[in-house]
Amino acid sequence: MSHEAGWAHAPGALRGPAWLREPADPNALVPHLWSQTAQKVDGELHVGGLSLPDLVANVNTPAYVLDEADFRSRARAFRDAFAAYDVFYAGKAFLCTAVAGWVQEEGLNLDVCSNGELTVALRAGFDPARIGYHGNNKSLMELRRAVSVGVGRIIVDSFDEIERLASIAGEGLAARVMVRVTAGVEAHTHEYIATAHEDQKFGFSITNGQAFEAVRRVLAAPNLELLGLHSHIGSQIFDSSGFEVAARRVLALHARISDELGVTLPEMDLGGGFGIAYTTQDDPADPAQLATEMSKIVEHECRALGIPEPRLSIEPGRAIVGPAMCTVYTVGTVKEVQLDGGAVRTYVSVDGGMSDNIRTALYDADYSATLASRASAAPPVLSRVVGKHCEAGDIVVKDEFLPGDVRPGDLVAVPGTGAYCRSMASNYNHALRPPVVAVRDGVARVVVRRETEDDLLATDMGDQ
Repeated sequence: MSHEAGWAHAPGALRGPAWLREPADPNALVPHLWSQTAQKVDGELHVGGLSLPDLVANVNTPAYVLDEADFRSRARAFRDAFAAYDVFYAGKAFLCTAVAGWVQEEGLNLDVCSNGELTVALRAGFDPARIGYHGNNKSLMELRRAVSVGVGRIIVDSFDEIERLASIAGEGLAARVMVRVTAGVEAHTHEYIATAHEDQKFGFSITNGQAFEAVRRVLAAPNLELLGLHSHIGSQIFDSSGFEVAARRVLALHARISDELGVTLPEMDLGGGFGIAYTTQDDPADPAQLATEMSKIVEHECRALGIPEPRLSIEPGRAIVGPAMCTVYTVGTVKEVQLDGGAVRTYVSVDGGMSDNIRTALYDADYSATLASRASAAPPVLSRVVGKHCEAGDIVVKDEFLPGDVRPGDLVAVPGTGAYCRSMASNYNHALRPPVVAVRDGVARVVVRRETEDDLLATDMGDQ
């Protein structure tokens, strides 16, 4: 997980999954699991030039710590590797006004998928012409606002939505749209984050002809400008094979549209879903490798079909913000649990949990962890980091080797929490959602403050 292999199992210890190996040095970090400025200094975790124990002395725990330099570096890496593409940061992974500003400053576009996300982007001063608007059930109000503020493209997802946009066009407002298609690709990822197979809510099926019909209807609607087709095969994907199959099927539809409708679509969006390393078993491709592989796929297919190459778009979200953030917790309780067969599992309970990271419970996601507040010479024991909520499934890190002397008051940090942790955070058990603290060059600033009890009660209207 967060350390290298090498130590022997302690007597009576529980063995973890086959891929989980014990750490050679429990005080070291595996660099590719952490943001670029993260390092251990005398056992203390430092990020952005700041000691996390010093940081949380001011902001308390749990807290999300966002490495600004790392975020910007990853944004630039996608921008430069995909220089011939339009790169849209997928704001659903994590968005606040500060992050929207960084995205715009680094030359990326922005995807939003709700009226709330659009509001954040506009509050940040993001150029609406560089915004794409996703969603499978956009209301008439949401569409009207998107068109009126000048959103650059709306990704249509249903025949109902096409009708809604056509009615807005009847009010004299023009819209630029892409048609989201389902390519029938079974991405090798969790069922709930695979989005290109037939039996799910997104897009128009290429196979049953709905995608072609959607294109025909958009072309027939006054004031709707069809930019092209959009395909997204899922999330946390590590190879380009799924993209290859999807591109082949989507480009075949491009060719059919050209042949039968006489229209050459200028653009195509290949979506996002690029994976990151949550544990040492994950081996994601870098942006340059992805750009080379995906460009070759499109070039080859267009040549075979005899059609011009469309301008391409991609939508990285997790791959930019995921590794840039870690979550730091305070240990409250350490408990050894005797299991069948005599093995022992150490449960390390922290002051957060599924209210600030639902992904383990929702997707059976794996994470890593490290002792962040001090060095330890204690032998490692297989541990489970759990939250404080009233659910047996309230697990933050299922399996990790932590020093055997972890105790109440210690800090534990979990890397790779930038994507879908704060954005999916909840008030379960009336927990207060943690702050997001951006760090850079030894300076920390709160970009999303911690919720207060007043926030919690603000919508509680009492006994009216």
